[in-house]
Parts: sequence; structure tokens; C-alpha cells
Amino acid sequence: MSVKKLTVFMALIAALSLPSVEAANQEIRALFQPDSSQPNKNVFVNKTPNSGYCADFPSECASNGMFSIRVPIRFSTFTPLFSSNGVWVKVPAAWQVLNVTNQQTQQTRPVEVRISGIGSRFRLSKPVTELTGESDVGEAHRKLWEGSSWVYAAPPCLYSGWGLPSPTTYQFFWKTPVQGSCIKTAAMDVGHMDFEYLDIAYELRTPDPLTMPTGTYTGALTYSVGAGGADFNMGPFFRADDSSLTLDFVLDVHHALKVDLPPGGDKVTMEPVGGWQRWIDTGRMPTEIYRDQQFYLSASSPFKVMMICNSLGGTECGIGNNEVGFSKFEVKLTLPRGITGPGNSDGWSGTLSHNTWLGPFEPTRYVDRKPGTLRFQIPRRWIESLLKPGMNGTLWGNVTIIFDSEV
Repeated sequence: MSVKKLTVFMALIAALSLPSVEAANQEIRALFQPDSSQPNKNVFVNKTPNSGYCADFPSECASNGMFSIRVPIRFSTFTPLFSSNGVWVKVPAAWQVLNVTNQQTQQTRPVEVRISGIGSRFRLSKPVTELTGESDVGEAHRKLWEGSSWVYAAPPCLYSGWGLPSPTTYQFFWKTPVQGSCIKTAAMDVGHMDFEYLDIAYELRTPDPLTMPTGTYTGALTYSVGAGGADFNMGPFFRADDSSLTLDFVLDVHHALKVDLPPGGDKVTMEPVGGWQRWIDTGRMPTEIYRDQQFYLSASSPFKVMMICNSLGGTECGIGNNEVGFSKFEVKLTLPRGITGPGNSDGWSGTLSHNTWLGPFEPTRYVDRKPGTLRFQIPRRWIESLLKPGMNGTLWGNVTIIFDSEV
């Protein structure tokens, strides 16, 4: 008798003074792939390279679960800033939901995203020392704005600990814990200024990858850019050279479904407990004839199981040949813990049926090479006919157990 296996690898921004008509796009990519060294870490890994703030301060972003991208959106004044005029830094800091769709199955899952920080480098039309009359560049930047220089965020934005001044520029980054405009007010006449780009920090809430079939999921979230009520704006004195920013999300899900048999595990010999000698010596008919065959399962997504054998249907498979006779056997499957089956039982166990899918079986975590069991057994009602006089020799048969991720 042989057991065959099917192993399936599862394969988740240019006019300065005219209304903007352009749009900017940025891809955000994340991947789920089971990791045998961290089987309980069932999360997406952001694969989008950091640029801007998080590229400069990776430990700060890692400790806060932030990622950042630099997008070439420029804001410019269309009228000079005078004393008491403000720069209204506003970003979409609240969580927003978009759906990502599996390109093959059209199944959708929700993704949440929020903008958790904003930064840039602004450029003045005149040196800051000329605007303030202060010879020290750092002190000049502090005097130009109420509440000191741009390293100090205007509420409700928060300080990030970073600012880089020069005579005509200032590079900064602020955290944005809540929705709102963070208004930095000029203490003196500023004149014209530009924000040369946007450093955007973002946070993601992704779905449970164990519930997502293998594939690539895509979706997009578009933000408005400009003045007034735009998602990204710098207040009433600035225009942007792009009217929108679209984040294109790509989630790649690469599941694993693998079944391994130990060496020689594809040949199974059923016999009574202790072998046949006791029956030969005593004539006492055994009550059980079986063999337990261990296998090792790795799974990170739902799957189903089916048995194919010599059968007209049901749980019993034919075994034997014309020389020695025929009998019947059944196959009982026991899965490792961490896999739930019908009835939501953990470590599911049950008898397989010919040409009938059983499942779905769903991992509650990534199961990495955990042992399960296939029990091949002669039903008790068939033992007596199997051991009748004149039936000598070896009965053989084939059975195929299919593990399939296409639930």
C-alpha cells in the first residue's frame, strides 16, 4: 500500500502660481511570507524603501511603527507672508480605510492608513539673517517665527527632535498624532517661501494574512493637495504644484502548504498490535489491524483534503488481489494543533471519504513542520473475513491524499 502526497506551495509633484492640474503617485508595497524562525509573526512586512525622515532616523521610526516616503510635491506662496501671517500645516492624520482586491479571485480586504508625520525643507526668498537682522543663523530662524524655529512644532503637531537650518533654508519634521491644522505664525515679515518637497510618515493596519488567499492585492487611496479644505495643505497663502496624491497599495501574499513524509513513509504495512505472531501462535483473532503513519505539515492558509482510492464511495477503500482475496480499509486523518477543522476543533481528527473534499482547515497561526497522523486501519467488521482460512499472502492497494490550498 502506498500513500502519495501533493505538496502545494502557495503560493499579498508645475506651475508656481497657477491652479494645479497635476497628480502625484506613490506605491506602498507590503509582503506576507511565512517565516519558520518566527512562526507566530503573522503580519505583513512593509517592503517600501524608506526615504526622507525615516531614512535619516530609522530607529526613531522603528520604535513608533512609522515609515516615511519623500514625494516631490512643492508648495509656494502666491503672495508674500507678512508678520502675523501663518503657515497652516495640515495632513490627513485620522485613520482611513481602503479596500485592496485580489487580482485573480477579486476578493477584497480592508487596509487602514493614516499620515503620522510631515516634514519638508522650506526655502526663503532672502537669507534669514537679512530678514531678522540677527547675524547668527540659528538665532535668526528662532526670531523669525512665533514659538521659536521650526524644530518646535505648532500644536497639535508634536516635536520630533530634528531641525536643520541654513541661511536660506530650514529642514524639519513634525509628528501628527491627531487631525488638525498646525499653525506656525510669522513674527516678522517673511516674504516669499517654498516648501521644496513633502516627507510623509505613515502607519498601516493590514488584515490578517492567514485569512487571505495567495495572490497580489491592490488598491489606491487618493488625497487632495492644495489650499482650503485639501487633505494636504499649507494654508491660504500657498499653492501646490499638484492637485492630488495617490498612494497605490500592493500587498503580496505568499502562503506555504507543504506535506512531508519521513523516508519510507510512502509504504505502509498494516498489522495487529505486536505483529502477527500472536494470532499464529494462539489463533486468537486480533481486534485491530492498523498502522499509524506520521507526516509533517507546514501551512499558513486555509486548505482542504481529499482521498482517492479504489472505492465506490464512502470511507472504505478496497485492498487485495485475485490471488489472495480482498478486504477494506479506512484512513483517519489527525492534524496538528494550530489547525482548526469543521466544528472549529483545534487539532482536528476524522475519517476521510473517497473523492470528497473535507474542510476548510484553517491555521490559527503559521504551522511550521508540525506532526500529524494518518491511521490506516481495517474496520473490525472486515477482520473476520480477512483472516478466514485459505486467505494467505499480501493484500495491497494504493491511496492518494491530496492537500489543496484552493479552498
